[in-house]
Amino acid sequence: MFNKVTCGVSLLPACILFFILNYFNTSFIVNISICIGFYLLFLFLIVWLLLFWMKNVVDKKVKNILLSLQELTDETPSNIPPLDALNDQITTWTSKKKVEIEQLKRLESYRKEFLENVSHELKTPIFNIQGYLHTLLDGALDESEVREKFVRKATKNADRLSTLVDDLLIISSLETKNLTLEKEEFNIAELIKEAFEALEIKSKEKNIGLEFKKGCDKSFIVNADKDRIKQVVYNLIDNSIKYGKEGGKTSIGCYDMENAVSVEISDNGIGIEEELLPRLFERFYRVDKSRSREAGGTGLGLSIVKHILEAHQSQVNVTSSIGIGTTFSFNLQKN
Repeated sequence: MFNKVTCGVSLLPACILFFILNYFNTSFIVNISICIGFYLLFLFLIVWLLLFWMKNVVDKKVKNILLSLQELTDETPSNIPPLDALNDQITTWTSKKKVEIEQLKRLESYRKEFLENVSHELKTPIFNIQGYLHTLLDGALDESEVREKFVRKATKNADRLSTLVDDLLIISSLETKNLTLEKEEFNIAELIKEAFEALEIKSKEKNIGLEFKKGCDKSFIVNADKDRIKQVVYNLIDNSIKYGKEGGKTSIGCYDMENAVSVEISDNGIGIEEELLPRLFERFYRVDKSRSREAGGTGLGLSIVKHILEAHQSQVNVTSSIGIGTTFSFNLQKN
């Protein structure tokens, strides 16, 4: 339909000319020749106009591409030829996009791994609680000894579930940079003593001693978020108890480093293989998965420690030897 209309419009001037010439009684051959020539001239004009229009469109598109690429690459226009400039811009833009694509792939892999880990960690205590409750409903409620045992186990798994959810909320706020630090000056040695008291029962269950290294129980004033640093100290001491050996000890040292205070938390536990140390601070990573779950760990404690200290412009360091023990250390500014 479009082609028919187009042809009709293009032939219309030639037809009009033919009838005008015919009116003046010129010969038919002359009329046809003039009309054909006029028609060809008309077509040439149309084609020329189309090419001119297309050239303007292409030039505009190229200019837009150059401008867009200059914005993306933060480069200023240069005096090199347009095609060379376009090639350079496209190469730079492509390289940046490749980096972005790789980052997106890593984030997607990270997201999938995180969802799998969360699902698994949530599923275990939920299934345990369901199992204990169903057993009680199936008749064990009438047996006082079994009833008390199963209720205790269900409560323990509920506590673990609650701890996991709390840790997930904490690490989410830390990783999304939504954590606001409320810094104040306080005595880090007093905070460590509070952590000793909070973990006293757990340490006695494994007969593990909690102590300061010689001369380290004096006052050390730091400037930091007290509640968050308490969480760091608590998690590291708790970790040393979980992986410490029966009858062992956890020792803490505080050292004056001029502008900062260095804190070291050491145990004489099972130790960690050197090649596993870089992964210790990953979410849900466990050196010994079965032992961690038996000890009630969520796999988020060390990751939380890492993020809290990073928020304080500090970092956590770790050294370990198999059969000798592990030491975690970090620095806090004095003011």
